[in-house]
Amino acid sequence: MKKLASWSNLFVMVVLVVLVLTSFVEAGIEAKALNKPPKDFEALFNGRDLTGWKGLVGNPKSRAKMSREELARAQARADEDMRAQWKVADGALCFGGKGHSLCTAGDFGDFELLVDWKIEKGGDSGIYLRGSPQVQIWDRDVGSGGLYNNKKGPSKPLKVADKPVGEWNTFRIIMTGEKVTVYLNDVLVVDNVVMENYWERDKPIYPKGQIELQSHGSRLYFRNIFVKEKGLNKLTRQEKADGFVQLFNGRDLTGWQGNTKGYYAEGGRIIIDPKRGGGNLYTDKEYGDFVMRFDFKLTPGANNGLGIRTPLNVNAAYQGMELQILDNTAPKYSGLKDYQYHGSIYAVYPAKRGYLRPVGAWNYQEVTADGSQITVKLNGTTIIDEDISKVTDPKVLKAHPGLKNEKGYIGFCGHGDALEFRNLRIKILK
Repeated sequence: MKKLASWSNLFVMVVLVVLVLTSFVEAGIEAKALNKPPKDFEALFNGRDLTGWKGLVGNPKSRAKMSREELARAQARADEDMRAQWKVADGALCFGGKGHSLCTAGDFGDFELLVDWKIEKGGDSGIYLRGSPQVQIWDRDVGSGGLYNNKKGPSKPLKVADKPVGEWNTFRIIMTGEKVTVYLNDVLVVDNVVMENYWERDKPIYPKGQIELQSHGSRLYFRNIFVKEKGLNKLTRQEKADGFVQLFNGRDLTGWQGNTKGYYAEGGRIIIDPKRGGGNLYTDKEYGDFVMRFDFKLTPGANNGLGIRTPLNVNAAYQGMELQILDNTAPKYSGLKDYQYHGSIYAVYPAKRGYLRPVGAWNYQEVTADGSQITVKLNGTTIIDEDISKVTDPKVLKAHPGLKNEKGYIGFCGHGDALEFRNLRIKILK
């Protein structure tokens, strides 16, 4: 009898060990996959901290009325509130119930969004698209996922697809133009419905805006927040008509030469990883007069440059021209010369400052080289508009013979920092 009992105890112990090991393996698999984006998606939340996020300031209408200085002050206060109320724990964004909404640092137009969320009993939240409310999240019989603030079009979800309170749910949100489609836990709950402009009812939804995680006085949890933007690395109809062509196909570095290891294509972006090798990346072709457009995203303290009309394998800042690409806000750059900050023609002309978006957000830049006139627009504001033929200082001319180049390669000048580019296109000026 004792022998039988001992075998029984041993069997129970083996079963318990197997269950414990299984749970560890499953937990390990989940932790490994947590906040890792699927192919072609970008992670908006890194699972560790609040990088890429900011606090909420007003709404799109009220923000548009603020001066740049007013907005900066309001944003600083909102960011302080954000850091006090939103925390990261176990790979999730956690909100304790007090404070305000959390917003992406960058704006988005057409996109596909994946996000996991969890609420408490009686919880209420939502996801604002382009800064406008909202894809609903709540503990109500009607179910989550509806476009709650619609007045003319459908506002309720087609089905109730919520999991029990306290369990993780998953949204797949597709926004194209004014229309939104929502899947909740793989169930279609909103089918290509126009999202109405809550802030200005007489206008359509804004073409671009931030994504917001709404706080509404209850505990909230978000994780696995991934976005795939549409229209990346493609020409608009107007750009095609104007004569623009792509410089980057979004898949590989066809059309480029130089450092093709430290610079590589992934997820529709050119990513710079200095750990994979140094050097510059150049176009295969030379360009003289042109308009170039591109997006870039900085990391803290990042330093790069856009070399134009430059020969290969030289210092583009002198043998060509280098337009600075720099995180102006980094403390280590506080003592730079004025002609060393972002957008400046390095060591020749300084650019206006104050128009970069927060580090981690995408910036849009347009560079025009038309004869001796060099113009740089950053996020819609002209920060350089100079005629380099008017440079007369002998020291500057001696140090920068590239100012007289009529054509050359376009290159990204690596300085040992990580950053990203996308949406590269160019129009040759006749």
